[in-house]
Amino acid sequence: MDNSLLPSTPADSAERSHPRAPSRSIPVVIASGVLGVLGIGFMLVYRAEAGVSKVALASTPKGVTAIVARETTYRETHTYVGTLRPWVEANVGPQFVSAYVDTVLVRPGASVKRNEVLATLDCRNTSASSLAVAAEARAIDTHQKAIADESARLNSMLDGGFVSPNEAEQKEAQSATEQAQLASQKAKLAATTLAVDDCVLRAPFDGEISVRSIDPGAFVHPGTSIVTLVDRNTVRMTFEVPEIDFDAVAQKTAVSIDVLATGKTTAGAISRRSPAADPDTRTVHVEVDLDNANHDIPVNTTGEVKIQVGEPKPASAVPLVAASITGSKAAVFIIDGDVARKRTFEIEGEQGSDLYLETTLKPGSRIVTEGRALLADGDRVTARDVAFGSALMNSSAAGSGASAPEVKP
Repeated sequence: MDNSLLPSTPADSAERSHPRAPSRSIPVVIASGVLGVLGIGFMLVYRAEAGVSKVALASTPKGVTAIVARETTYRETHTYVGTLRPWVEANVGPQFVSAYVDTVLVRPGASVKRNEVLATLDCRNTSASSLAVAAEARAIDTHQKAIADESARLNSMLDGGFVSPNEAEQKEAQSATEQAQLASQKAKLAATTLAVDDCVLRAPFDGEISVRSIDPGAFVHPGTSIVTLVDRNTVRMTFEVPEIDFDAVAQKTAVSIDVLATGKTTAGAISRRSPAADPDTRTVHVEVDLDNANHDIPVNTTGEVKIQVGEPKPASAVPLVAASITGSKAAVFIIDGDVARKRTFEIEGEQGSDLYLETTLKPGSRIVTEGRALLADGDRVTARDVAFGSALMNSSAAGSGASAPEVKP
């Protein structure tokens, strides 16, 4: 039933004429929320501002690693690269005949004695030729003896007039001809004998086999190497030096040799020096004889020869990683109190990982190693001291933070 048709009461009429007032709590809630958001924002801004350093980076001391320059002496060392060669070396192969290889009796590493058979060739044809020449020589020899005897008998009958002088002279000339043919045949026999002997290849000296180039069945020609024999009881360190170092490599000059194949260092003295330079390279040939009776040094390998020249000079040593090198000068950072000062010094020389500077750099000065690339003259630093020998190791481990020696043209 529709309520609009019902009669209205006095209470309903009063409610329609006086509407209900809104609640007062809604503005309070809104205001509280706004204040809360503002408070949180303020706290976030405060926290962010508190984490920002107000101190300029330029005024902050930079952390570096330092070593103390070492007092020492420096003597210039010249280094040359050369070859460790055997005392004698021979390529053993045929010199007169071409033939198939029958046997090769040795392999690399084998020790052999002088005249020991190393290989043989199939020389049946050469042997047959030699036998034929020998037989022909014997036939000529027999014939020549018969003619010589006949010539002697004819000459004995000249006095009785039994033969004419012409006949005797003809027989004597025939004997001389046969004698010449016999000599020619003997020379031919000697040549064929050499060819036969060339079919058996023997060691020319005591030594070791270093290379086996040919196996049985191969066809070889004169000059072909079948095996290579070396004698390394004495090793010759051979190297070339520029002509300006002629005086530095005088005979009996002491040298130090690094054998790259074994990693060992041996001492020696210059045994011989060429009196003339190579006209093309303008270098002088030098040799050092090394005793190698125990066969520790492999031959035909690389060696480095170091020779000290001049007189020792006082110097201050620093690691190479502590310097920036330009020509003959090196720039380093010296720690003065808590300030790094950039200074430049003359270079006396370098050796290994060490750089030798003039003594204007006072021994005992603290030199920056790690962190040098980030410094400028006058920067404040906080330094951590390390031992001299560990400077290079530390710079390698530091990666991009370390500064390697900078070399400028």
